[in-house]
Amino acid sequence: MTTLLTFLGRAPRQEGRYRTTCYDFGDGMDAEPTAFFGWPLRRRLGAERLIIMGTSGSMWDHLFDDGVNLPEGDHLRLMQAVEEKRVTPDLLAPLTRPLADHLGCEVHLVLIPYCRTEKEQTDILSIMAHHVQANDRVHIDVTHGFRHLPMLALLAALYLRVARGASIDGIWYGAYDPDTGQAPVHNLIGLLGIADWLQALNTYDKDGDYGAFAPLLGPAGEQLARAAFLERTNNPVKAREALTGWSSKPDRFPADDPAATLFRRELEQRVAWYKRRDRAAWEGALARQYLDRGDYVRAAIFSLESAISAEVLRSEGKVNQYEDRETARDTLKHSAEGFRQLNNLRNALAHGLQAHDGRIEKFLLDEIRLKRKLKELGERLGVFYH
Repeated sequence: MTTLLTFLGRAPRQEGRYRTTCYDFGDGMDAEPTAFFGWPLRRRLGAERLIIMGTSGSMWDHLFDDGVNLPEGDHLRLMQAVEEKRVTPDLLAPLTRPLADHLGCEVHLVLIPYCRTEKEQTDILSIMAHHVQANDRVHIDVTHGFRHLPMLALLAALYLRVARGASIDGIWYGAYDPDTGQAPVHNLIGLLGIADWLQALNTYDKDGDYGAFAPLLGPAGEQLARAAFLERTNNPVKAREALTGWSSKPDRFPADDPAATLFRRELEQRVAWYKRRDRAAWEGALARQYLDRGDYVRAAIFSLESAISAEVLRSEGKVNQYEDRETARDTLKHSAEGFRQLNNLRNALAHGLQAHDGRIEKFLLDEIRLKRKLKELGERLGVFYH
């Protein structure tokens, strides 16, 4: 269902009427003058559910100025209540049905607080969510609301997507210019695109999964998601191949998405490990990244693999060949105490097994000491690459 959440403002009546504006949707179609942007927007969208939100002093009486079958006494009482800023839910309740019949859609008239406090601002999100169902296509109109409502509307849009599984198709603002008398209509939906990128960046910085960017990149994102999967299953060789293929695509960032352009450098910096000179350097860079974000199992795994790769390269073996890597592993186990400690620590972290080295247990009970030890061992083995 298409749902329009719109805010009703407050304006003075002049000669018994509210000031009207002709809103320009940019399609060349003439717009009729109106005092409430919600009317032409609802018609344009074909909204099946209309949620009109306003305070005790909003111009509720305007909703019944033209064509609504409402007893004259009820209209006069509403006008007086608006003038005195004392509109109540009980006053609005019996007016909902006549307005719905007039418009031919589901209507809810909702009294909201003035959003002065943190609680009142949170209440707005709760009120909006109450009127949105799962899978609704939602539009939010902030034209007549408080000046800080666009910020709340963005948060509401994010909240409704998560809490209700709704699709946010528009955040609308009719921008009246008193100097020119023009009122172009803007859809601020692009702000959600920026929010999506910020969320993906936060996901990556938290757990290193750059697959979070894939849905934002269109078809090219599938290769990035595969690279992320391969990396997180400890296959840096195949992950690097996928990243190299992705980076060679001229369309890896959507040309028509300004948010993708904005965040392009941030993403490329976060996957730059694949540009390192050899496998030991790839794995060392990954080890340091996972250590920094607190993923100690992967930090230990990639530290070990980097040390093995470096030993294979030193002995002029084939770095991707299993036999050469096993030979290097055996050499390090017998010649490098740091490697043995790291291997024991990795086993304890990965399997939850009691380490043969009793010194390992103390690190598993203290995150600060564990992180410090992994860093020390990585530096001793020379596997960290910045």
